[in-house]
Amino acid sequence: MSPRRVPRHVKNMLTKENKPHIQELSVQTTIISRYAFTAVSCVLLNRHAAAAEGVFQFQIPKTAYVSNFTMIIGGRVYPSEVRPKEKVKPENRGEAKHKNKEEGELSSEAEMELFRMAASIPGRNRGVFILTYEELLQRRLGRYEYVTSLRPLQLVSRLRVDVTIVDHSTVTYLEVLPLRNGKSNGVVTSGSNKPKTPIKAALPVSTVIKQNSTFCTISFSPNIVQQAKITTTGILGEFVVRYDVERELGIGDIQVLNGHFVHYFAPKDLPVVPKNVVFVIDTSASMLGTKMKQTKDALFTILGDLRPSDRFNFVSFSNRIKEWKPKQLVPVTPLNVRDAKKFIYGLHPTGGTNINTAMQTGSALLTNHLNTVPNANHNSVSLIIFLTDGRPTVGERRSPNILGNTRAAVDEQFCVFTIGIGNDVDYRLLERMALENCGMTRRIHEDSDASAMLKGFYDEIGTPLLSDIRVNYPEDLVQYVTQHSFSNYFNGSEIVIAGKLTNQSAESLHVQVTASNSDKSIVLETNVALRQREAETEQHVKEAAGGARPGDIGAEKAWSVAEDFVERVWGFLSVKERLRSRLKSQTSSEREEHTQQATNLSLAYHFLTPLTSLVVEKPHVLADGTMAQVTPTPTTATTQTDKEAASANELSDETEMEEYTAQNLHFKKDQPGVQSSEVTKTKGEAVKRPLKKSVTISKTSADGDPHFVVEIPLSKLTVCFNINGEPGHILRMVTDQKHSGVTVNGKLIGAPPPPGSHKQQRTYFSTITIVVDGPRRAYIEVTPKKVILDGHDRLVLPCDSTVSVESGGLAVAIAGKSNVTVTVGGTISFVILIHQYKNPAPYQRDHLGFYISNSKGLSHDSHGLLGQFLHEEVGLASLPGNNTTGDNSTRSHILKVKGRSVPVVQKTRRIYGGRQTVNCWFARNNAAKLIDGTYEDYVVSHLFDLGNWPHGSNKT
Repeated sequence: MSPRRVPRHVKNMLTKENKPHIQELSVQTTIISRYAFTAVSCVLLNRHAAAAEGVFQFQIPKTAYVSNFTMIIGGRVYPSEVRPKEKVKPENRGEAKHKNKEEGELSSEAEMELFRMAASIPGRNRGVFILTYEELLQRRLGRYEYVTSLRPLQLVSRLRVDVTIVDHSTVTYLEVLPLRNGKSNGVVTSGSNKPKTPIKAALPVSTVIKQNSTFCTISFSPNIVQQAKITTTGILGEFVVRYDVERELGIGDIQVLNGHFVHYFAPKDLPVVPKNVVFVIDTSASMLGTKMKQTKDALFTILGDLRPSDRFNFVSFSNRIKEWKPKQLVPVTPLNVRDAKKFIYGLHPTGGTNINTAMQTGSALLTNHLNTVPNANHNSVSLIIFLTDGRPTVGERRSPNILGNTRAAVDEQFCVFTIGIGNDVDYRLLERMALENCGMTRRIHEDSDASAMLKGFYDEIGTPLLSDIRVNYPEDLVQYVTQHSFSNYFNGSEIVIAGKLTNQSAESLHVQVTASNSDKSIVLETNVALRQREAETEQHVKEAAGGARPGDIGAEKAWSVAEDFVERVWGFLSVKERLRSRLKSQTSSEREEHTQQATNLSLAYHFLTPLTSLVVEKPHVLADGTMAQVTPTPTTATTQTDKEAASANELSDETEMEEYTAQNLHFKKDQPGVQSSEVTKTKGEAVKRPLKKSVTISKTSADGDPHFVVEIPLSKLTVCFNINGEPGHILRMVTDQKHSGVTVNGKLIGAPPPPGSHKQQRTYFSTITIVVDGPRRAYIEVTPKKVILDGHDRLVLPCDSTVSVESGGLAVAIAGKSNVTVTVGGTISFVILIHQYKNPAPYQRDHLGFYISNSKGLSHDSHGLLGQFLHEEVGLASLPGNNTTGDNSTRSHILKVKGRSVPVVQKTRRIYGGRQTVNCWFARNNAAKLIDGTYEDYVVSHLFDLGNWPHGSNKT
């Protein structure tokens, strides 16, 4: 165990901090079948009396999409909203470009982007920043790699990274790298193009790995002393996890869930397809020095990896174009390799950059080879690897013309792979050139090890196994399928396709894969049993939910994403595909169509993309360090504290708004008129009008006076009863302390009866508490006016706002003036309806209704007025000859419960705030004999009483 005594120099560093201190930084990641969901929680503590600016910044992978951002400052919640991005005026573009340059200095990693947010934190207060993002991991060289960038720029009191991997297939390889700081070790290279077993390096300090065949957990939690031994700057580096899974033979792995499917195809043990490759290398003056040396080193290594069946050539370009072997591709022989090395060694940077002519020359070499050499195009893969560090300065300089000329020269005969080195490269030109010609692009940062990254990129595409791959599904069973035809499949990579099922009742899905390899055409086909696959997918989704650490931020969100991960994979791939199509568009109408499709999908899945902005309200903090008083919009009467909290979630013209752009992920001042008609509609429903959010809940509930309704699915019966309690009584509704640790209690409030009623008084639930006792105690207290959430931090949220937060193992979603949904561990959900009266009559009281939405996580030992029936079976028998009125509703029946006979009659109950009617069997006299014991046994001493049912479980 590492010592926790903090050395004096570390204490001095902490006490000298004049900016808010990062009290806690938690990064929770769940990777389910290659789809990674990450939730970052950062707690900043302002120790000073005056307000101070707290800066939250976190590097996220460039391929990921931010899906949520929330701030909690001064006890108020500031949620974010994804909106369509407004068009930038031409005069503003220069400023945005300047910001990008600054951010390039802050975010040095080429594969990462910096998300940054600054907000004022009141004196002696905390600011909580919660960021979530999602990505589909790409398989490269036989490995998936997940990277967590840890650069808090200061020592952190509590730092923790948790990565959970759950896969349908067996995990065959798992490695945690030493903390990665340099640029050269970001690439895995393999001279033989096959993954090699690496030399075991020491794990980062405090790293713990637990693993079985399909489930892995990795945690990294260095204390403040261990952090200081690594670095005192707070730049720890990158925490890297690499893994791979077993490959299924045949058509691959298909997973089905909730009307969507995802297909992973990565065949192995295939013969290598010969390749025809032309290397087009920039030798302009800007390549002088390290860039040229590293490029030569990489090319020398690549030459040694060419196979005897390959054909190759080199083109160098600056002002002039030079072909190593004019008008031909040569076979890989020792003599040709030796001569090629001489050519590479003799390259000397000079002159400008003629990209257009270089591409024409390289394309002509390949075209001539394919047209003149017999069978050159038969079962082989042809490609250009193009490398430059700059922009076109000689010859044709206009990007549209260069792209058009390249398309015409390539003519869909081969693929173009582009590499951009340094900060001055026209990366957009290279990206589009690759996309339009079935290739891909890679950017190498200025101070990266270009030699290793070039070699790594070549290794990815240097071993083609299949060409002309097409994956077919029945058109009458699927729709909206993502890209399903591919020019090439390279060893160590993976093809991922997703789509929607149009007929969810279908028994099977016919899948056909056609492709060509080195010596023949192949056809793979099979019928996939949909119901069996869905059951298997649901099973490992449950494993993912169980792997989330209870009480950690993001645990419940991990479960919700796991439940929908197949659909979210489809959404993620569809957005990426539309953005690529937009980039390749040849006409403005085509571009606009793809833009609209990508924008709509981004909004539907709440993704921050190049076409959307993330808008969040910022708090007003006065000079004395206190929160500003903001006048709320007219609402029903609330306390002053509630008004202040509610106003923090409203968007007004006076509210300071800021907006993220996908390129730089920094804030900029919002322009006047930010509330467009679309935004006004969205926010109006969420804030200014009650959001009657559609929630899926069962009939099992306690609502109204209070009327209890119990749905017993095992017996297909619904039972109801009343509890005539006294004002101030606290009723135990659910308790499952031994297993899930969940307890639900409700407090009664009295009200006079309405005119003409036979009752002397009525009672309603005024307060409901949900307590989770373990591993770390947390609770939520709900009243008609506010929600108190006490987990990692104590939050007070108004019920007339629409927010979603997590703390201490509880996820809370408030739909303003409508309902509160509480989720525990992803397998337990309760919905609390809010009943408020605008102008209440003397006999009306604001009150709550309690509904059980999801009881999967509650054990068979659950008890309480409602909990005892969740896993119970009952029987119903009629008593003959006891109906003298002829009215069936008054005919008595007997309900058999645990050997007890309970007289019941059929009644009607109104639930969900009177919006639905349910027929039920009613038990009189405070549910005598229906419930274990008597009503008084369920009255507890206080709202946070966790005492178990004294008579054991509800089992017979």
